[in-house]
Amino acid sequence: MLDAKFVRENLEAVRENIKNRNAHVDLDAFIALDSKRRTLIQQVETMKNERNTVTQEISRLKRNKEDASALIEAMKKLGDTIAVQDKEIHQVAEALRQIQLMIPNMCHPSVPVGKDDSQNPEVRKWGEPTNFSFTPKEHWEIGENLGILDAERAAKVAGARFYYYIGAGARLERAVYNFMLDRHTEKDGYTEVIPPYIVNRKAMTGTGQLPKFSEDMYQLQVEGQDMFLIPTAEVPLTNYYSGEILRADQLPVYVTALTPCFRAEAGSAGRDTRGLIRQHQFQKVEMVKYTTPESSYDELDKLTRNAEDILKALELPYHVVCLCTGDIGFSAAKTFDVEVWFPAQGKYREISSCSNTEDFQARRANIRFRRDTKAKPEYVHTLNGSGLAVGRTVAAILENYQQADGSVAVPEVLRPYMHCDVIK
Repeated sequence: MLDAKFVRENLEAVRENIKNRNAHVDLDAFIALDSKRRTLIQQVETMKNERNTVTQEISRLKRNKEDASALIEAMKKLGDTIAVQDKEIHQVAEALRQIQLMIPNMCHPSVPVGKDDSQNPEVRKWGEPTNFSFTPKEHWEIGENLGILDAERAAKVAGARFYYYIGAGARLERAVYNFMLDRHTEKDGYTEVIPPYIVNRKAMTGTGQLPKFSEDMYQLQVEGQDMFLIPTAEVPLTNYYSGEILRADQLPVYVTALTPCFRAEAGSAGRDTRGLIRQHQFQKVEMVKYTTPESSYDELDKLTRNAEDILKALELPYHVVCLCTGDIGFSAAKTFDVEVWFPAQGKYREISSCSNTEDFQARRANIRFRRDTKAKPEYVHTLNGSGLAVGRTVAAILENYQQADGSVAVPEVLRPYMHCDVIK
């Protein structure tokens, strides 16, 4: 969340940022409400000062056995006016906050201006696109032919965009995420966490999923509860320290988690309707960092490299792009997407999104730190990234390691987890 004072003092820059992001926020309403709130507060403070002064005069009159009834009656009316004004301040502040929660983060100056993902510049590339002596099949066709993926029966049970993983398919998914967790915890310095998979509205608001993306969330219909299935482990991991003040010597904090993720995919009608690319339920290994403002962009580079290292170990060709203003996420100040090669589609597809949100989420979730015991609390910077989306990784393996006879070779680093060299 952007600070109201920052918005007020940098109005044109905020307006330009909203335009570059292809977003729509009524900043004029924000400014009007902000001005009204400050005027009301000033009026109430003046009235409260008057009440304090008159209250002292009433006390003096009473001590002197003089009549204070007129002043008492006047202060009762003034008190009623103050109560009405205080209620109005609360209402205006809440209306102001609702607009404030919809203002996207400011993009870092290095983020390129662009209209959509077609204008995301390539940062680096690793490996060459996989070539075959035969026409490569789509991953869902490979999985169905091998009997390790079943969308038809999943649709019978849950609807479209769900899959059963069967036999070697389930083992491959498990091998992928166990390898990722081992790599992140044993090599990259992350602490593994098993977080809640159901969170409250406050947590979802803290990371920026609500209120803007409410249509993409699965809300639980339980009487008396306002709860949601997590769309990503970023939500419970980032909110772990919500409302707390950390010590500087605790930073940076690195945490990682494997969780199921649930997304309604409300805005993706007609896109990736087959296969593992865009599911309502999928597994993801998430990486989250808390750090100081001055180190957050170094940490973003490390975070992105952690995701890349998984693909290198799996020997899957990929490239990294920097998201432009028209494609970057709501909470992010800067994002690198890691995109893996899908031979049947003949293009790179996103498999990890690594973002620095700076203090945007920390303001919403009130996560701060002190540089020393006497220092004023500052907001931490939070970062998040997929390390990786497991279903998409399985899909990339099936396509890049497919064989002419329909079998799939198992990447070497996964063989100790799979206990086999080939899926057939």
